[in-house]
Amino acid sequence: MDQHGEYRPLVIARAAALGLALAGGAEAAECRLALALAIDVSSSVDEAEDQLQRSGLAASLIAPEVQRAFFASDFPVALAVYEWSGRYNQQIIVDWRLIADQATLVDVASMIGRSERSHNEFPTAIGYALGYGAGLLSRAPDCLFSTLDMAGDGENNEGFPPAAAYAEFPFEGVTVNGLVVNAAEYDAEVTLIEFYRDEVLHGPGAFLEIAQGFQDYERAMRRKLERELDVPSLGALDIGPGPG
Repeated sequence: MDQHGEYRPLVIARAAALGLALAGGAEAAECRLALALAIDVSSSVDEAEDQLQRSGLAASLIAPEVQRAFFASDFPVALAVYEWSGRYNQQIIVDWRLIADQATLVDVASMIGRSERSHNEFPTAIGYALGYGAGLLSRAPDCLFSTLDMAGDGENNEGFPPAAAYAEFPFEGVTVNGLVVNAAEYDAEVTLIEFYRDEVLHGPGAFLEIAQGFQDYERAMRRKLERELDVPSLGALDIGPGPG
């Protein structure tokens, strides 16, 4: 089903909310989207793979098509980036920045490219990573929408599962998308894809992107960011008739 099918009401609502906020001027929210990006530094990610994901994320943020998506509206995006692995092993890479101009976006990309991993010997605690992301979003700038983006190359193998995180942490109004990194050189691991689709994705319109190895991380991240940053426009939407 296309993006205007099952989630047609969400698309209309987002476009309407954006229009109202823009019309509200100073009384409106600070930004259209609070976007938190989470990258996996668990023990399954080696040093070379970690460098590929950091450089890939940095490059994708300043790719021309992604920059166009960031600045498609005068209403900016707030961005934060953190890394995660074990239960108590989360670390901010970039704290909340309001991406109001190209210079700020380039500076954030540079910070990510220069960053070094904080942990490398811990397992994959996705539930804890989600909980940390919920806390990060709770102190984000006042934005119309909130999205948490979980990237990883393995299933949860420590601590509570994603379902417990969604039950215990403040995820109301938050969309959680996923980026599965298949580190093998053949077809994506079906079980990992199913795990992300069944247990990690959360909220209306949530979607999954797949990178075929860390060498493919930049392409997958670039594609995902374009979709997450899309600015719906009531005049541009080809909504068409509803189901039935």
